[in-house]
Amino acid sequence: MRAVSLAPSATAAVAALGATDRLVGVTNHCDADAPAVGGWLNPDDDRVAELDPDVVLTSDALQTEIRDDLRDRGFAVHHTAPETLDEVLDSFAAIGDAVGLAERGERLEAESRERVARVRERAPADRPVVYCEEWSDPPMAAGNWVPDVVEAAGGRYPFRDAGERSGEVDADEVRAAGPDHAVVHVCGKGDSTDADPAARWGLDATVHVVDDSLLNQPSPRLLDGLERLADLLRDA
Repeated sequence: MRAVSLAPSATAAVAALGATDRLVGVTNHCDADAPAVGGWLNPDDDRVAELDPDVVLTSDALQTEIRDDLRDRGFAVHHTAPETLDEVLDSFAAIGDAVGLAERGERLEAESRERVARVRERAPADRPVVYCEEWSDPPMAAGNWVPDVVEAAGGRYPFRDAGERSGEVDADEVRAAGPDHAVVHVCGKGDSTDADPAARWGLDATVHVVDDSLLNQPSPRLLDGLERLADLLRDA
């Protein structure tokens, strides 16, 4: 099976399946030792064709047009667009099946669900309010699966509903919620950002900066992010 991954989340899932040897092409944003075929939103279709993949992996609504263009060109494309934590976990088995490793995918999903269950068992009883900032200019509260992750880690997240896209927030909204913790995971910045919601808005909140891939990426890395967040809330 020859696979080209055009999404860092899909690449991370394939790596978790122990199948990076099946990746014959990835984007510049993927963490894998394979030929690059361009960016996440501007891959080179001709380069993809040269690699002769059995399947191309795409993800998220932002790659819908890319998916459709590739299918129009005759490529087999497996597209995932999870919006909640449960859908992220479902996607692991689906990606495993797409690259010819259905049993490994099912096992990865089952193991991931067990990790979520173990974190839930250790959640703090007081359920502190948590604000998660995906972007800082303008400030945006994280949505999608992040509300589920916060809830599983033992926190309360009044800024977005699970499955709702991330969106702008203002100072009054955040102050009214009275967050105990502010988690900063600015997209594309890793853990290198000087954004400080507490100082910006005068919040009485503990600020944590975490690598954005731990919360922004619908991949097995999200389980690492869940466990990291649970530790932060428990140790506060």
